[in-house]
Amino acid sequence: MDAQEWLTTFADRLGLGPLAQADIDALLDLASVAAHTSERLAAPLTCFLVGRSGISPAEAKAIADEIARS
Repeated sequence: MDAQEWLTTFADRLGLGPLAQADIDALLDLASVAAHTSERLAAPLTCFLVGRSGISPAEAKAIADEIARS
């Protein structure tokens, strides 16, 4: 099973539609900022917090960039 199949199947099991490519790209960029600004474990947990917050991955990436610059 490749990543796209995994994500589609997992989203379906959660009752969600598939991730848009723009969201995938923003989340991967966000995870990169979190991991490189802090520690590796910050990446998945940051993405989890985005999901809980309800804001878009692009909005979250802007916040992460702001934190990284400070």
